[in-house]
Amino acid sequence: MSTPGTGTAGTGIRLHANAPGWALDADVVVVGSGVAGLTAALRCAAAGRRTVVVTKARLDDGSTRWAQGGIAAALGEGDTPEQHLDDTLVAGAGLCDEAAVRLLVTEGPDAVRRLMATGAVFDTSAETGEIELTREGGHHRRRIAHAGGDATGAEISRALVEAVQRAGIRTVENALVLDLLQDAEGRTAGVTLHVMGEGQHDGVGAVHAPAVILATGGMGQVFSATTNPSVSTGDGVALALRAGAEVSDLEFVQFHPTVLFLGPDAEGQQPLVSEAVRGEGAYLVDADGVRFMQGQHELAELAPRDIVAKGITRRMQEQGAQHMYLDARHFGARMWEQRFPTILAACRSHGIDPVTEPIPVAPAAHYASGGVRTDLHGRTTVPGLYACGEVACTGVHGANRLASNSLLEGLVFAERIAADIAGAAPAGSGPGIPVPASGPLQPAEARYEVQRIMTDGAGVLRSAESLRTAAAALEELYATALTALETDGKTAVPGVETWEATNLLCVARVLVAAALRREETRGCHWREDHPDRDDAAWRRHLVVRLSATERRALVVTPTDSAGFPSVQHPLSQEQSS
Repeated sequence: MSTPGTGTAGTGIRLHANAPGWALDADVVVVGSGVAGLTAALRCAAAGRRTVVVTKARLDDGSTRWAQGGIAAALGEGDTPEQHLDDTLVAGAGLCDEAAVRLLVTEGPDAVRRLMATGAVFDTSAETGEIELTREGGHHRRRIAHAGGDATGAEISRALVEAVQRAGIRTVENALVLDLLQDAEGRTAGVTLHVMGEGQHDGVGAVHAPAVILATGGMGQVFSATTNPSVSTGDGVALALRAGAEVSDLEFVQFHPTVLFLGPDAEGQQPLVSEAVRGEGAYLVDADGVRFMQGQHELAELAPRDIVAKGITRRMQEQGAQHMYLDARHFGARMWEQRFPTILAACRSHGIDPVTEPIPVAPAAHYASGGVRTDLHGRTTVPGLYACGEVACTGVHGANRLASNSLLEGLVFAERIAADIAGAAPAGSGPGIPVPASGPLQPAEARYEVQRIMTDGAGVLRSAESLRTAAAALEELYATALTALETDGKTAVPGVETWEATNLLCVARVLVAAALRREETRGCHWREDHPDRDDAAWRRHLVVRLSATERRALVVTPTDSAGFPSVQHPLSQEQSS
């Protein structure tokens, strides 16, 4: 078992795909077009680096545009980065990297101002002209900047997309990234990707670059019900694992407490009812109108998300109910229309009018607090590979992300990555060495089997029994495909659906392995058989990588403490902060 932080030169595992039929050359390739990816691209291009943005759908189709609540920063009178830090550390349940959080909260306010200078327009007070700030779960102050009432992500996405277009940055849309290209010594040399029908190129190609920034977003589609868009299939985490990078904290999946309940069989992306609705005074109630979060936490409905999700789930169990209710009838029609027009429209499209009736809500998979492990400059354990945004594990979120810290994290760490790249001489890299595919592809229908397995065994409530059942079922999916490949030379036909299913299985196996190993309840990881937080044994991280020698093995290594080991590249043995 290797020591976390020492990295590896790669696993030799690649997705089955045709050889690249076209190629582009760049200094930096950014994979993803949310707040993290586009910010990194703009800063890299401004520093004179030839930058290419690769995105799975259209430029504005990532997770950022779905963000309703806003972006958290100490911008208000009386608020300070220190107070923001304290709230973040509390929400992270003992596993935040305090140095990373301090960077986030101190650099965050100016990063938001630079975002505004880029063109993002936030809601302001008609009286003072100052940015209007609201409050969300876990925050003791009003520090959430929002736009269009509840359309913050859409506004940020609009501003960044327009800035990228003005800057003339080359983009490749409708492109699924496949694998990292690495040179003979394991350094990053670019990516392979497949461009779908409406893209600028057709079929499999490559972008050659010595620096790759992963900003691919989350992996919510690993569960049956999620707030994530359909493109969130864990592609970046799976690519990084195959390239030999380490991931961490994948067991900490945040289930948003208040997702519009569309029925027990609803699947795919579900409408989010922003935490900002509770921040403005909505109540969580059961069918009898009882506010069950009172007495469970000093902040009641505004407790950190893991506590609210658990409170809802417990009440559902006690009453044999499939959902609870969010009551904001007292807002009145005008406030709903002006402050939450997007949520109001979504509810009404499903036959629910929040102005006159409570909203049925239940938890659904929302955000991955863990991901590809990085240092404070966004560097992973693979030289030349960076990660930022939801795909990354910077240490900011710990065991549970504080509301509205995600957009800020993407913004701040994207800028830090760009500064790191700009601060070095333009790097060269050897040519990418073709590596034969050695892992099986999953059939397209495996996507739905993975989602069923994960929802049943690794959802809000987990136990050793449920996780072992899930692990066995996931292993069977992998083993069946591997046997067919090794005995008959057969694998699923390469294509977007089979690549996505294969990536989902990869991240699901890692998530379950870590969740089974962590025998405690902490943050958004809730073990029914270990209901208490155990700082003595488990105030530490689990670092996972794919074995370079045994393709089926996941190497799970606990850290010695709550702090992450330094990111070290085995090629140079340089140690970064």
